[in-house]
Amino acid sequence: MSLTPDDVIQLPLSGHCACGHSWGEVPVDQYFARQVHDLPQPRLQVTEYQVEVKTCPCCAGQQQADFPIHVPGQVQYGPRVYALTVYLNTAHFIPLERTGEILGSVYGAKLSDGTIQSALERCYNTLEGFESQLKTALMNQAVLHTDETGCKVSGTNHWIHVVSSAKLVYYGFHTSRGTVAIRDMNILTDYTGYLVHDFWQPYLALPAKHVFCNAHLLREYRNLAERHGQLWAGELRTALREVYHQHKEGTLTLEGKARFYTEFNALVSRALLENPEQPKVLGEGGKYKKGAAKQTKGRNLALRCQEHALEMLSFLEDPEVPFDNNPAEQNIRMVCIKRKVSGGFRTVTGGEIFCRIRSYIATLRKQGLRVWDGLVSLFQGDVLMPDFSC
Repeated sequence: MSLTPDDVIQLPLSGHCACGHSWGEVPVDQYFARQVHDLPQPRLQVTEYQVEVKTCPCCAGQQQADFPIHVPGQVQYGPRVYALTVYLNTAHFIPLERTGEILGSVYGAKLSDGTIQSALERCYNTLEGFESQLKTALMNQAVLHTDETGCKVSGTNHWIHVVSSAKLVYYGFHTSRGTVAIRDMNILTDYTGYLVHDFWQPYLALPAKHVFCNAHLLREYRNLAERHGQLWAGELRTALREVYHQHKEGTLTLEGKARFYTEFNALVSRALLENPEQPKVLGEGGKYKKGAAKQTKGRNLALRCQEHALEMLSFLEDPEVPFDNNPAEQNIRMVCIKRKVSGGFRTVTGGEIFCRIRSYIATLRKQGLRVWDGLVSLFQGDVLMPDFSC
């Protein structure tokens, strides 16, 4: 129960005791309380600013005081109205028209699509400095997670990229999924720390110390074992899960780690024997087809395990290295939710606005700061900034 209720309603005891004495003549011993936690009656609060106008008695010159910078017109909406539209549209993926309808139904002020779009654009411009500091801070992190997923702009496929650390989240919008987008985001091109990802080829050209997501590998091992009869993959999946849990619980010994490495190498060697290299296929005219011969899924995964064992198993050697890329996948999941709730974007600019504001919202949440306070601050001229040093 709240110790400081907004309203207190005392209910007097009336009538008579069983002996016939009137309760109205008896002093109160104590109060028993019950509370109702409810929303206040929603309404717009109207604040009128009146500036003084004075006339000089000596020269008859007239002068007036200045209106606040956030009151440029005769009538306008305030920071909280604009913040609520941005919160509904960007944090909860409610389309522009429905956002206006919600404010009209609840507060009696139905904002047009253009007014809401203007609020989004103001946030985008105000957060330019935030995004610049965010990128710099991410480049100084010891471990970064990255992922990407598709989205539509007027029916054309585009991509939303995420780069995140424990306390910072950046979203980027681009027409490209790979190298061009990575270059234009300008975060990972010179990053040399640990970069956790899911073996997407453009990442491998970066100078970072690469870490592959083992959650993806576990799914691949399971698929090979259950659908393709690759028993080695099932055994390796079991061994990897066991060593991970031992490592996580702090019970993994040096001998246990050595046994796992031996088992890992043995199972990969066995996989390569069970999945021999496929020869090139002869095409028309008796000539071999261009390019490498297509290999089985089992061989491809075994070769990856052989060539990139360090990137897969570095979590066993460095306590800073995570086992999986779950943080990035959790951050990118909201794009999938947005697709289901409100679809894609009308323009590329709309996608860029969404990503910058979403970066701000996600970073505030990561650091335990109130998103509402942050969004209101964007329209008050004193932006609530997260901690970029963490």
